[in-house]
Formats: sequence, C-alpha cells, structure tokens
Amino acid sequence: MSNPFRTTVEVKSFPIRIAYDTPILMLGSCFTDNIGSMLVDRKFPALVNPFGVLYNPASVSLVLNRIVEGKVYSNEDLLNHNSLWLSLHHHTSFSRASKTECLNNINNKFEAANNFWEKTTQLIITFGTARIFRYNKTGQPVANCHKIPANEFTRQLLTVDQIVEEWSALLKRLMTSKPSLKVLFTVSPVRHWKDGAHGNQLSKSTLLLAIDQLVQQFPESVFYFPSYEIMMDDLRDYRFYADDMLHPSPKAIEYIWEKFRGAFISPEDDRIIKEIESIVQACRHRPFNPNTKEYRLFVEKIRQKIAAVEARVQGVSFEEELRSLLANL
Repeated sequence: MSNPFRTTVEVKSFPIRIAYDTPILMLGSCFTDNIGSMLVDRKFPALVNPFGVLYNPASVSLVLNRIVEGKVYSNEDLLNHNSLWLSLHHHTSFSRASKTECLNNINNKFEAANNFWEKTTQLIITFGTARIFRYNKTGQPVANCHKIPANEFTRQLLTVDQIVEEWSALLKRLMTSKPSLKVLFTVSPVRHWKDGAHGNQLSKSTLLLAIDQLVQQFPESVFYFPSYEIMMDDLRDYRFYADDMLHPSPKAIEYIWEKFRGAFISPEDDRIIKEIESIVQACRHRPFNPNTKEYRLFVEKIRQKIAAVEARVQGVSFEEELRSLLANL
C-alpha cells in the first residue's frame, strides 16, 4: 500500500482544453476567484466574476442571462441602504456612497463582460450553495443581502429539479448561439457553516446531483471538475484549511490548481505557463542596487524573454510587469 494514511482523488485528463486561445468567462463562488486568479496571473484570457462573488445557481443564471442579453443597469436597479447605493445582483464590493459612481462602476464591468461574452468559448461555473434569498418586493433571487433586514427576504433551498430545469433551459439557449461552447461546473469546497453541518451537506448534495444531471444531459459540452471531492477526501486535514477552518488554505488552493492544470492544460501550454511564471517572478525581484551594469543586463534579458513570449502567444501582455521592472532603473 503506497499511501496507507491517505486517499487520493485521481483526476484524469478531460476531453476539453483550456488554452491561450480559449477565452473563458468564470462566474460563481469565491472558489471561482481562487482558480480564476491562477489563470489570470498566468495570462490566460479569462474574465472572473464581473458581478463579484455569486454563491447560488439562481443568481449565477440571472446575471449570465443579463450578460448575454446586454441589458445595462439603470438608476431604478439600485437601492440605498445604510447610506450606500447598491445592486442586489452584485457583491458588496460594488456598493458606493455615490449613486453615480456605483452605477458607473457596475456598467463599466458589465459592458466589459458583455463584450467578452462575444468571444467566450468556455464557461467555468462554481456553485457554493443551493440556498437562495428572494427579495420580497420583486421575487428575484439576490446575489447578496447587503445587511438589509432579513424580513425583506424569503429564504429557500432550491431542489435538484429546479436547478436542472433552469440551467437546462439556459444551456440550450447559450449553445444555440454558441454551438461549440464548453461548460465546466465545480462545487465550492467551502462549507456554509451557518446552515449547520447537516444543512451544508444537504445543500452541497443538491448541487452535486443537479450538476450530474446536466452533465448527463449535455455529455459533449458540459463537464464536472471535482474540486469539492479533492478538498473533502484528498485534503481532509485541518492543515489544508485557513484559520476559519472553512476555507481552503493557500497550500490547498495550489494543490487543487495543480490537479486542474493537469486535467485541462496541454503540455504545450504548460510550457508557456512555466515561461510566464519565470518572467513574472523575475519582474517581482527588487534589486539592492539597480544602478549597476549587471542589473541593466538582467532587465534587458527579461525584456527579450517578454518580447519572445508576446510575439509567440497572441493576447499575452506583460505591460504591468514591464512597468514595475523599469521603475527600478
């Protein structure tokens, strides 16, 4: 027995590839941010959570429909609470004291998402919970309650059938306009502990069952990556958790990323990743004395590497890294 004190979740290579020529729209829970940042940092063409973190399938469906339709937000879509203007479709990070600033920020991100959708070839969706809050005045699910009094919302646990019905219809619409679209679902490994241990399991089980039905319904286009299972069964030790004992630690995120990388990224693109990682790390180097011939030669060498990668890989840019690198001269 090679690993007598551990179970390992084996993730085989998937029939789809995430590459430098496959624009990816990513929506969902904070785990979307985790994997999304790994892709963005390595210069993949990914747009991550343009509405902020979204936890439940109904909210993700609502904002994805809106992105596809291209319907911008108006003053009537905003609420004022505790001296802040906010949108119930957005995370609290979008809230502002100024109504104009709030709306402009929302629509700037929205228009970028709508434009990005035109070239999107892949969707990565992470569900965090099957529980939703509906705003009583509209009946719509909300992305965040923004500390508005609880009596203004109705809490509900979605059923498997409700999730499958809504997402089946949505996927059919998306694939009508984009027949080659590929969709990857994951379930966030972060426990929603406010629901209690059993309540969290009911919620996660609902999500897993719903996604499994969608995968069976669209076997050529819809796939599932087992981030939840990796965390629960492979990394079931508290040294892989953050201080709150609920969120994955940086080490756990890195481990799941490596599983993801092996499953979806080709050897050719993995070599590009290693080049990019090396360049980014070099650009973060802070010299003790930049006014030396050796450092100027080092900078020139990095600039040549950057130029070579940018010429070879369309869309990759090191503008920010170059600015940081040259600032030391």
